[in-house]
Amino acid sequence: MSALIIDGKRIAGEIRAEVKQATDLLRSDAGIVPGLAFILVGEDPASRVYVRSKGKACDELGFHSVTEQLPAETSQQDLLTLIHRLNADPRIHGILVQLPLPPHIDAQTILEAIDYRKDVDGFHPQNVGRLVIGLPCLKPCTPSGVVELLVRSGYDPSGKHVVVVGRSNIVGKPVMNMLLQKQAGANAVVTIAHTGAGDIAHYTRQADIVVAAIGKPEAIDGSMLREGSIVIDVGINRIPDESSSRGYRLVGDVEFNSASKRAAAITPVPGGVGPMTIAMLMKNTLQAASSLR
Repeated sequence: MSALIIDGKRIAGEIRAEVKQATDLLRSDAGIVPGLAFILVGEDPASRVYVRSKGKACDELGFHSVTEQLPAETSQQDLLTLIHRLNADPRIHGILVQLPLPPHIDAQTILEAIDYRKDVDGFHPQNVGRLVIGLPCLKPCTPSGVVELLVRSGYDPSGKHVVVVGRSNIVGKPVMNMLLQKQAGANAVVTIAHTGAGDIAHYTRQADIVVAAIGKPEAIDGSMLREGSIVIDVGINRIPDESSSRGYRLVGDVEFNSASKRAAAITPVPGGVGPMTIAMLMKNTLQAASSLR
């Protein structure tokens, strides 16, 4: 058996095309251009790459975007002042603070300062609470991408046993809450497996769908999967590789070779969940622009 590869690049491209069409319509009908502000504090190389790629996506879709790059020694109060200014700016519909922040800045305080209607990361407590009880809200981008991958690939989670490996506030918990809702694209039976579970394989072998978001390279292999299951690998990890010119290669939280022999379908790393995150960020920004007009 060889698993079908779920092509995140292709599906993300479909979503971006839909967002572009809706953006053009919003501009022509209401004169509104979705605006997204990126805040980058410090010189973290990975954060700079992420912000550049998100800015490029904005350009391709016709969004207005600004990048506020601040020195690492920026005070928490100065950062809050900037956020308050962006909250009040009618040209800005989404605000994204790139994490991690320097250790002297409390990330939760910063995230809570963002107007929840402009919280395109879906991290504000008001959006989190609305997500839990099934009300409309801006949803976290990576978990939304996971759900879209399943639905658009024809793997309806309704009634299926989904095992989410990992309980982070960024992926594990929101994926669980999205899939639990009694609505289209959800209605699943969800188990969360984490470090307190002991034998994680006991749970993953029972799953129709496994969402791996544990943050450990190749922690889940084929022996831990049920034959014919669907595997969504959220992880992206660097491991040393002397054969690569970069000195490393990217792998997921799932050991791809053995897993692809057991699963019916699987996302690759890279090229699976990763492209979906930016696509869903763009979709959230469009949603915010439409609701704030």
